[in-house]
Amino acid sequence: MHQPRPPGHIAPHIPADVYQRAQATGQPVVIVVHDPPTGTQWRRLLIPFAIAGATVAGGWGLVAALCFLLDAAAHTFTVIAGAAGPIGIGGLTLKLARTK
Repeated sequence: MHQPRPPGHIAPHIPADVYQRAQATGQPVVIVVHDPPTGTQWRRLLIPFAIAGATVAGGWGLVAALCFLLDAAAHTFTVIAGAAGPIGIGGLTLKLARTK
């Protein structure tokens, strides 16, 4: 479990053998601490907006494709109905399209 650090620049624990060797030889001990970057992390904000934008663009594309298919189906029905002429069943006739 990650414990939060107290405020200020406090070095992490130094192992005893490293400390004793540094004391005996006079060699300095170098400690590298990786601090998380401060400020706004743009990647955390950009990814959700990119996903939402792609979802909206995909939704509009789906609506446009559906409108195109319905328009094509309506034109196809009009052409077929105009070519077929009136349809009669048992004495009732139905004219599907107007002639020009």
